[in-house]
Formats: sequence, C-alpha cells, structure tokens
Amino acid sequence: MTIRPNRSDPDSVRDATWAVHGGNAPDPGTGALRTPLVMANSYVLPEDPSTIDWSDTEGLVYTRNGGVNQIALERKLAAMEGGEAAAVFASGVAALHAVFFTLLKSGDHVVVSDVGYEAVWRLFSELLPERYGIEATFVDVSDPAAVRAALRPETRMIHVETIANPTTQVADIRGLADIAHEVGAIFTVDSTFTPPPFYRPLYDGADLVIHSLTKYINGHGDALGGAVIGDAGLVDRVRRDALVDVGGVISPFNAWLILRGSVTLPLRLQQHFASATTIARLLDADPRIAFVAYPGLSNHPDHEVATRQFVGRGYGGMLAFALDGDADLQNTFVSQLGVITSAFSLGHDESLIVHVGTETRGGAENYPEAFRRFGHLRLSVGLEDVDDLVADITTALERTLG
Repeated sequence: MTIRPNRSDPDSVRDATWAVHGGNAPDPGTGALRTPLVMANSYVLPEDPSTIDWSDTEGLVYTRNGGVNQIALERKLAAMEGGEAAAVFASGVAALHAVFFTLLKSGDHVVVSDVGYEAVWRLFSELLPERYGIEATFVDVSDPAAVRAALRPETRMIHVETIANPTTQVADIRGLADIAHEVGAIFTVDSTFTPPPFYRPLYDGADLVIHSLTKYINGHGDALGGAVIGDAGLVDRVRRDALVDVGGVISPFNAWLILRGSVTLPLRLQQHFASATTIARLLDADPRIAFVAYPGLSNHPDHEVATRQFVGRGYGGMLAFALDGDADLQNTFVSQLGVITSAFSLGHDESLIVHVGTETRGGAENYPEAFRRFGHLRLSVGLEDVDDLVADITTALERTLG
C-alpha cells in the first residue's frame, strides 16, 4: 500500500504513519516489505533495444538515469513532502546546482536571499554570472518591499531558505511565493533546516523544494544525498537535463541508507526541537553569552513569522550563538566540550558544533551585527539526553570563563 498526504490537507495522514509507509510498496521480485539494496549499474534490456531513448528515466536501463533504490527514495520523498515527483542527487549542492542549471539560462535574473548557504552564494555571485551570464540580486527576503524592488522583467526565479544558514532568519514562504508568482517567476526553497513533517513549503506556494538529504532526512551522518521535490513537470526537466546528462547521481547504497533513516524522522525531530529549545533558553539567560539566534526565542526578529508558519510544530534544531569574547575564546569553549563534537554538517544523531568566522564567508557583510562582531558557533542539537547536553555546555562555559 502506498500512502501519500493529501496536498490540500498536510495532516490527512499522521506523521508517524507516512514516515513508515509513505512511498513504500512490496518488492515485486522477492516480496520483501522493504526495497532491497540493488548494487547494479545496468539492467536487462528488451530484446530489441534499438529504439530505446538513452536518456529515458521511466524504466530501469542504467543507474545514472534511475535505479531501484533511487526510485524508492524518490517515491518516499515525494510522499513525505506532498509533492508530485522527486529526483535525488549525490549531494544537496548537486541538487541545488541541478535546479539552477536546468531552469535558468543566459540573460536571466534571480533574486536570492542575502544570507544563506555558502555554496549558493558562490554560485550566484561568481560561477553562474561569470560562466553563463545569469545575474543575481541578493536581498533581505524578510523585507517584501526590498524583494519587489529587486524584480526585473527578466527575473525568472526567487530562491530562499526556510531558515537561513547560518543566521536562522526565517523566510515568509507564502508571502514570497505570492511575489514570485505575480511576475511569473519560479519560487524555489531550500528546506534542509525544516524537513517534513516540520514544514512543507509546497503547501505554502513553493514550486520546488530542495533538501540536503545528508542532514535531517538521513539523520545518521553516514550518507550524502540531495533531492528536488515538487511539480512533476519541473522535476522531470531537472531529472533529464541535470541528472541524466550532467550525472550527479546518488549511489544505490546511499539512497538505501537515506531511505532507511527517513523512517524515524518525525520521532527524531521531536527530540531535536525540544532539546534545541531548552539549550537556546539556557544560553539566552547566561550573561556570558553575547547573543543567541534561535527562532523559538521571543526576542528573535522572525519569531512571529516562525510561530505562524510552523503552526506549533517547533522551531528547528539549529541555533547560532557566541560567547562574549574573541575567536580564541570561542575556540577554547569548543575544546572544553566532551559530548558535543566539533565537526561540519547538521541534523545528525550526535550534536555538532563549528566555530565560524566572518572574514571568508560570502555574504557575511549582510549578517546581523553581532555575527559580524563575534563570529558565531553553529550548533546542531542531536539526540543525546538533553540533561547531558546542558551539563556539557555548562561545564565548558565554567572551564572557559569561570
């Protein structure tokens, strides 16, 4: 049985149920309830293959076009997000590039959030303008007037993140979708920080949603992947142009791992969010902390937008903060942590922290003043017991500052 949420009612299938059953179907060859791992790069051709479309993505021909595990993951992700179709890629950046590569051409213009993921900043500030003549305007997407002012006759896309990496700015997705569609632009949303069931941007007007599957959806820090989900016509274009003929294909094993990890996503998110809220409040109340950026705090500039948009489901598992001191002080604090690990990435079962300076970050001049003054510590809150995380942070603060 395949279960999919009703697109007009995201609560038509309860989260834990779709997480287990969404997109699943028994394996026709073995009867297995779960799609088995199929480590194949080629499949048996028909007796007369002379008329085959070598870029066909409908059947099983070649794993770059689509394989058993990739198709199973795509089916699951479309069900999770409430989209018509999904295409999976080798990484989140591969998925982002695939969307931009497919849907934009020379002379097109894009409006992009002026804070966000480093790779997207470089794509739109350097690579796409210099190599393909695609122009971009970076704007504060929390200001509708600024977004409207940035539009041009040749604007073809608005691209934002639901919760911006790393500042935690929250984009008003429905409001931005309305602006994009008024001028016939495609509205694309990176929802890596806000995976379903936490939030489904398609219900608020996004045309395509992009995820780094490496993060929350996989959730175990052991596989890379990316996904593009949404309108079937747009997804099919991205699949044929950027997956088949550019080749950023996910491996069958990574697809299988991510599919397995996705089953527990709703349960994991509850723990991530509850612990993140506890830690954000702890840090916000500590005078030794220069600032805390977390949408669940009432002093966050986008708290009201987040409360309305996420309708009581939480505020995410990511926060940024800094001690009141220089870079050496931030590094000393990180070195004193015993449970929380200093490492890149986010959304894993273990809590991860990274000290990020501002000198080499693209777009850092647009960060809030506190980020520019202190740099920041980006904390991805994991699944450890929250009391142990609190004790780890408290002990590290005492050892660092006394």
